[in-house]
Amino acid sequence: MSQKQQTWFQKIESMHPYQTLMYLGMFGSGLIFLFLTVAFLASGYGQMDGLGFKMPRSFILSTLVILFSGYTVSKMLLYFKEESIKKVKNSLLSTFFMGLIFTALQLMGWKELTGMGVDFRGLPSGSFLYVLSGIHIFHLIGAMVFALIMVVQYNKREKDQVQHLIMLTNPFEKMRIELFTKYWHFMDLIWLVLFLIFVISF
Repeated sequence: MSQKQQTWFQKIESMHPYQTLMYLGMFGSGLIFLFLTVAFLASGYGQMDGLGFKMPRSFILSTLVILFSGYTVSKMLLYFKEESIKKVKNSLLSTFFMGLIFTALQLMGWKELTGMGVDFRGLPSGSFLYVLSGIHIFHLIGAMVFALIMVVQYNKREKDQVQHLIMLTNPFEKMRIELFTKYWHFMDLIWLVLFLIFVISF
């Protein structure tokens, strides 16, 4: 037992600080969403169904968009292994724009909710719809900002053959792509869980 624990701690110690920070951040975010989801479920979410509220169409469309973004982001590591920085950058840009579309659709979904009378002044469960989706958007915007930073760096290094070669052989760059991909998939998963809960509530 102690040997297993020692091995587990050794793995943590061998992690890059960026990996440790991201995994801790994902764990913390997961706890926040868990607590808020439990609070949402305890707030009488089933009442909305009885009042005739419907799932906003924009939320449905945004779910399709976020699923597609999971596909585009998964291509990044494959393109990096193919040593095609241009394809990595294009995949990153596609993922970024999918994130923008998702965010816009979420805001449209809020407008639909308001039109149905679901707001902070009504049912407590209605307020949680805004809070949960809003926190998710906040986390996703953080990933989108990081995506833009990576795109700018790729543009600079793509024009310099030496920097281009160094980047392709740098384990740190591969790790950055892996971390970004995992975080984006984590955000995908969080929204899918929230969406399923919202579907039940409506």
